[in-house]
Amino acid sequence: MEQVLIFASVLAPIVTGLTEVAKHSFKISKRFISLVSLIIGLLIGLAAFPLTDLDWTLRVWAGGMAGLAATGLYEVGKYRIRNRRR
Repeated sequence: MEQVLIFASVLAPIVTGLTEVAKHSFKISKRFISLVSLIIGLLIGLAAFPLTDLDWTLRVWAGGMAGLAATGLYEVGKYRIRNRRR
């Protein structure tokens, strides 16, 4: 389980960046950003087979966690910046 959490921690910033690219490249409703982030995380976790020796189910699980964490990570950063300006 430790390896899954470490892998998810590595994937979260990558998924955050790719989610931002997707948001700026395509018109995506704010309601679906979390879903897009989750899907990107799942796909990145699945595609990361050369980078880790985890089983594919654990990689997908870590990617899903990274996708959900990426949305939360971005929202926390945005909230802190917005409150700092006031």
